[in-house]
Amino acid sequence: MKKIAILGCENSHANAFLKFIKGNEEFSDIECIGVYSVDPIASKKLRDTFGVPVLENYDSAVGAIDGLVITARHGGDHYKFAKPYIESGIPMFIDKPITVSEDEAVEFMQALKARGTRISGGSSLKQDVYVSELKKDALEENGGKTLGGFIRAPYQAENAYGGFYFYAQHLVEMVCEIFGRFPKSVEAKKNGRTINVLFHYDDYDCVGLFCDGSYVYYAARMAEKSSKSFEIPTTTDWYYREFKEFAEILSGGEQTCTHEEFISPVFIMNAIMRSLESGKAEELPEIKV
Repeated sequence: MKKIAILGCENSHANAFLKFIKGNEEFSDIECIGVYSVDPIASKKLRDTFGVPVLENYDSAVGAIDGLVITARHGGDHYKFAKPYIESGIPMFIDKPITVSEDEAVEFMQALKARGTRISGGSSLKQDVYVSELKKDALEENGGKTLGGFIRAPYQAENAYGGFYFYAQHLVEMVCEIFGRFPKSVEAKKNGRTINVLFHYDDYDCVGLFCDGSYVYYAARMAEKSSKSFEIPTTTDWYYREFKEFAEILSGGEQTCTHEEFISPVFIMNAIMRSLESGKAEELPEIKV
């Protein structure tokens, strides 16, 4: 039996993951020994619903678990929650946004890499079947070389969980999955309740449309001889696929991306914020972990 803890259970991830553990035979070898939240009402609700103990503090499960799920709403808490467990080298699921700080993201990944810690997580949108299809088309050059793309997703201008960073990784990670983890630069402009972003790659651009409070997801890829687009419905399959990926690294499987790729959205989101302030394109620095 693999024992895990869930730190930060204010959102739908913790609830979905516990449902899988309790009700899906595929994950019958995983046991959650405790949950922790800065919001005691959220953790007590999970205790009452799933019978899982509430941890006294975020470091209370050190030495007692085989894997860790960090899904706090505020990305600024993720590294803090992970720190006490890094020395053990246990696999970790880290929700979006990985962090809100570039320097902290690098320090976080360096610490994990030094211990050989396997990671999964990020935005659940990268698990979407339509995003995966467009990614496959881009890699295989179906319809010819990529000429550009368009991604629409929500963001929240105001919230208690880091503002723009709280939701922005969904759009950014869809761009990364389909068109590449490392755009050369980004150029962002705000207009009313939307933020328009040009993601500049070597041979094409992708347009991103952040819509404040409008929870519609859309993805399109334009190629030389064809175009393909999808309105992406919200689905619990996202949670299943990302929990399955975590279960696989928990059982000894390899992580699916490099540490640099894992934190590229943090650098992109910060470049977008810099571009909004400067009014010009902002280059992405080389990420070294």
